[in-house]
Amino acid sequence: MRQTNSQLQTRKANVIARGQGNVYPVYVEHAKNAELWDVEGKRFIDFGTGIAVCNTGHSHPKVVAAVKAQVDQFSHTCVMVNPYEVAVELAEKLTKLAPGNSDKKAIFVSTGAEAVENCVKIARAHTGRRGVIAFNGGFHGRTNLTMALTGKISPYKNLFGPFPGDIYHAPFPIKQHDISVKDSLTALANLFKVDIAPTDVAAIIVEPVQGEGGFYQAPTEFLQALRTLCDEHGIVLIADEIQTGFGRTGKMFSFEHSGVEADLMTMAKGIAGGFPISAVVGKSAIMDAPLPGGLGGTYGGSPVACAAALAVLEVIDEENLIERAVQIGQLFNERLSALQAKHSNLISDVRNQGAMIAIELVENGDSEQANTELTQAIIAKAAQYGLVLLACGFYGNVIRFLPALTISDEIANEGLDKFEELFNSLT
Repeated sequence: MRQTNSQLQTRKANVIARGQGNVYPVYVEHAKNAELWDVEGKRFIDFGTGIAVCNTGHSHPKVVAAVKAQVDQFSHTCVMVNPYEVAVELAEKLTKLAPGNSDKKAIFVSTGAEAVENCVKIARAHTGRRGVIAFNGGFHGRTNLTMALTGKISPYKNLFGPFPGDIYHAPFPIKQHDISVKDSLTALANLFKVDIAPTDVAAIIVEPVQGEGGFYQAPTEFLQALRTLCDEHGIVLIADEIQTGFGRTGKMFSFEHSGVEADLMTMAKGIAGGFPISAVVGKSAIMDAPLPGGLGGTYGGSPVACAAALAVLEVIDEENLIERAVQIGQLFNERLSALQAKHSNLISDVRNQGAMIAIELVENGDSEQANTELTQAIIAKAAQYGLVLLACGFYGNVIRFLPALTISDEIANEGLDKFEELFNSLT
């Protein structure tokens, strides 16, 4: 007999640690493109896509076919023992797609956090230096090192210290909160005078659009200034493109909007339509700094995930999903801006880069008064309206929208209608 969501949630609570919680007590039975259905038969429009993972939609036929074909051949040999062509082909494609004209190489691991950690290892091996600088509000993972890089305590770092040393943070420029590019660069200059010399810094890591931090876009001027700063001091510039990659922002990778070429970049989430794989892609001279055996992992570059990733790249190209991301962003921005006009005291900002879309909720129209309570209420009630929504933000007051790039206008507008109903029910 089929179990209910409630019954499954009780079973989960009995056997899975509370630290690995779930936003919704909604247990998925099947999903297709931008929709999913739970075990009780209820339909949901998915505006989260597994946190920007299923950019090509749930169970895209081309991805499913590629995975089935690969499993029929073999599922694992370890790319560091007996490698295989799908990994080489994927590396060839990713090194060509990565922004910039430099010769590049790649490695494969399994998670975004692993990709970040390997960037730090590579940067330290290349420079012989120790320090790494990240930014307030940034999110880089849940391992011990990546927690240290993450610029937010709760819930990611609370109770988990001590963290590795030689990690430093600077303010991220956010116009909405009166933190200018000049403020951020001045803070970096101060860091070099007070805490660590620039000649002892191995890397600076930055998200071109902060993910968990609230979907704030790094100004082009800022990314260009970081590039200049890193060149001046021999520092490796790392682009964390885990949430922004694979067409999400209206470019294959968000750094393309600024015309800046990073030295190393992380790739994960949308890379393989839901199959676990991540990559580091970077300039060949830097990537080759570690000695043989210094990089890798048992499951890194899974042949099944590589096959899925190759299919994802085909879908992005054949279905013009980069252009589609721009169209989706325009649709959402128009609809959400109309909602903002009606509730300017509650919505301080609507922002997007392609299909990476957010609204910031405040009290009394004041951007410094975060309306975390309303944000939490919207997320808690979303399932009642047949929606999957995610929150984010330094103060937990941002609703983010990450629809599949394959979503139709009809489904997108239906979901936005439901969101407007939900919002009005709470205001």
